[in-house]
Amino acid sequence: MLFRPLITLIALILSCLPARALDVPMTEFTLGNGMQVVVIEDHRAPVVTHSVWYRVGAADETSGKTGLAHFLEHLLFKGTPRYPYGEFERLMELNGAEGNAFTTHDYTAYYQRVAIDRLPLMMDIEADRMQNLILTDENVRPELDVVREERRQRLDSEPSALLGEQLDAAMYTAHPYGRPVIGWMSEVEQLTKEDALEFYRKHYTPANAVLIVAGDVKPEDVKALAEKYYGVLKNTFQPTPRKRTPEPAPIVERRLSMKSDRTPVATVMRAYLTPSYATQNNNDATALDFLGTILGSGSQSRMYKSLVLEQKLAVEAGSYFIGSLLDSGKMQIYAVPANGVAHEKLEAAIQFLIDDIKKNGVTKEEISRVLEQALAEQVYALDDQNTLLRTAGAAIMTGIPARKAFDTSDWGALTPDDIKRVASIYLKPENSVTAIMLPGAKQ
Repeated sequence: MLFRPLITLIALILSCLPARALDVPMTEFTLGNGMQVVVIEDHRAPVVTHSVWYRVGAADETSGKTGLAHFLEHLLFKGTPRYPYGEFERLMELNGAEGNAFTTHDYTAYYQRVAIDRLPLMMDIEADRMQNLILTDENVRPELDVVREERRQRLDSEPSALLGEQLDAAMYTAHPYGRPVIGWMSEVEQLTKEDALEFYRKHYTPANAVLIVAGDVKPEDVKALAEKYYGVLKNTFQPTPRKRTPEPAPIVERRLSMKSDRTPVATVMRAYLTPSYATQNNNDATALDFLGTILGSGSQSRMYKSLVLEQKLAVEAGSYFIGSLLDSGKMQIYAVPANGVAHEKLEAAIQFLIDDIKKNGVTKEEISRVLEQALAEQVYALDDQNTLLRTAGAAIMTGIPARKAFDTSDWGALTPDDIKRVASIYLKPENSVTAIMLPGAKQ
């Protein structure tokens, strides 16, 4: 699901309508060098969001070089002969632009939101740094310190983040999704300028990239600009299908525990290995998405009503489905025990709710409620230019057509039997990793 807002009047209106593909004005074409282009029209304000997505992420790193994709994302701001270091930031500020970049396991993206008449400048800068990045020891070493500090702040100083990192490492015994996007500190510390340049030359080329422009634009105008700035670039290599080690079928339930004097309360985490939207069969990912919402999303979910309100075993409890990865998905469950409640008792109560769905399924009313919410969320997404762009980009990067990301036509066909079936197939002990955070002294 895209968001989890409160259901408002729009949800009630949508409940009377059939699930359908949303009318997103989208145009797609491919440049002569193989670079894919997507244009999403949004004429409500004279602004545009320009982005370039690369089909490379942390899961594509060489073993022993974790964090390299994210490190290179930082380094792409170090400049080129035409736009030296500092010039990108100066031009962004001068032209009132907002922008950033992000790295996931499956892709890396760079984006800028700017007034429509500044779009040519953004294309010029982004196309230039696709092939002309300059790295020196002087500008690489300080950025390595920045990345190390980022890891310390986001992970090493956050017990729950560390526990989640260890949960993923235990879940993926072979597949590189078990590596953190930011990298293991022991390997990040060893990254070099040569590592970054090799990775850049191996993955950054027009045929391995997608240009997505969302905003107050006409497709023909974007095409002319794309041809001018990106179409003239030559490919430095021809991309080949990504080769990743497949994750073997899990055969044993796994458990982790961690103590920390930096957390005052216990936390229960559990994840189940599942298909993703890119790898699903029989609409399983959609059913898992609905299951995650029925089980633990919001005040009407089974976990909240049973564990927090009725039994008072938890002060917080929920679940959600992560289905946007290229190679697999996850059902994530979490809970914080109420004061004086042992985590074992809370775990047993969570398992009871899961087993009940496996045995008795869910109701049509629950499915209808989630459908109303999901349809409303899709409509709300149309109000956010950045969400439109990111939804299309994440879909393309994981092998799903951009228009499919906005197609809800199969949601209304989901039945209680579909939810019961995926719960029985995927929420099995051997598919799971349970992680417990306990307050106390460091181990």
